[in-house]
Amino acid sequence: MRAVVVEQYGQAPVVREVADPEPPPGGVVVRVHATGLCRSDWHAWAGHDDGVTLPLVPGHELAGTVVAVAPDVRRWRVGARVTTPFVCGCGRCAWCTSGQAQVCPDQTQPGFTHDGSFAELVALRAADTNLVAVPDAVGDAAAASLGCRFATAYRALSARADLRPGEWVTVVGAGGVGLSAVMIAVARGARVVAVDRSPAALDLARRLGAEHTVLAAEPADPAAGRPPGHDVGPGPSRVAEEVHDLTGGSHVALDAVGSAATCADAIHSLRRRGRHVQVGLLPAVDGHPPVPMDRVVAWEIDVLGSHGMAAADYPALLAEVERGALRPQDLLERVVDLDEGARLLPGVATASPAGITVIDPRLPARG
Repeated sequence: MRAVVVEQYGQAPVVREVADPEPPPGGVVVRVHATGLCRSDWHAWAGHDDGVTLPLVPGHELAGTVVAVAPDVRRWRVGARVTTPFVCGCGRCAWCTSGQAQVCPDQTQPGFTHDGSFAELVALRAADTNLVAVPDAVGDAAAASLGCRFATAYRALSARADLRPGEWVTVVGAGGVGLSAVMIAVARGARVVAVDRSPAALDLARRLGAEHTVLAAEPADPAAGRPPGHDVGPGPSRVAEEVHDLTGGSHVALDAVGSAATCADAIHSLRRRGRHVQVGLLPAVDGHPPVPMDRVVAWEIDVLGSHGMAAADYPALLAEVERGALRPQDLLERVVDLDEGARLLPGVATASPAGITVIDPRLPARG
């Protein structure tokens, strides 16, 4: 099969022929119809995840059709149309059996612990725990976006932050996760402030229902990731002060980017006794990033981690998508082939697309 392969960290991926996968014990092989290009894939490509071994086929958001099934799989047959969370549980531990596979201590993640979905075929493990049936009314691209960004935002706001109607929520970062969070928050009757450095992304956030938007400055030093107004000092930044002027301080903040600056902005945007949800990965490039714990303690702010969503929680999300209350397909920006996906991967962290990019491995290369 053809696949995108990362052979060296930080170097351009290649598209080449690799061996077709076989279903692992308890697992399946899925023919990939759509797979999202995500900032998390960039972290794997950049070498920020110590669980990654090269060479690697990246890709963890996917939808497709089951084409091979291990003999011990009970619930799935060839031909089933499926998606999966990006965190796949082992299916045996207490966390998995209680429906909390997203924190399974023996979890696997396609595109990180083993070859992922930037390919024509992908092997998935513990299928009876991790696969999710895709309804006919949900398209391939929309289903693929659920696997990481949309499902992550959904659980972060509903199960972790317990977002309530009428509350203010500040979403820092209007990429795939952030725009999903805007849509989900608005559907729950919350009031949204979206923060991003891309005017195009903020325009889309407004179209999705954000009541206010705050334009963050472009980084003065992209390598540092600390644009003016995004100070990581002892006090609030310009962005946080603007959020307070607009809202009096948000009830909930969500960092969908994952940097010391954006985490600090999100926490400083909160009112007293607010709830902060950290979704964006904070790579420990120079040690663990600083977090304004003085504000957390003095204002009794809850700091919540959120790590995807287990397959057991997908039915409620899919029901909202089926009835049109949530429309992940509206976040789709473009569909590209494998070669274009390989070209785009190194620039994901610095690009500012207003929406989600999906790779369709079935598309012919455009040359």
